[in-house]
Amino acid sequence: MDEKFLTGIVLGMLGGALIVTNSVKARQAVKNGQEQVKQKITEMSKQSQKKSK
Repeated sequence: MDEKFLTGIVLGMLGGALIVTNSVKARQAVKNGQEQVKQKITEMSKQSQKKSK
């Protein structure tokens, strides 16, 4: 059962990667998500630096 589960996960990841590489909207959504994560990390690191001072 575990082998089938892992195979399904791998196939799902590959399918998702193919969809993203072939879709402009999906690629843009991924880029936007990455930018949001970067902004949050930057904000959190600035806040932790202020607290440590």
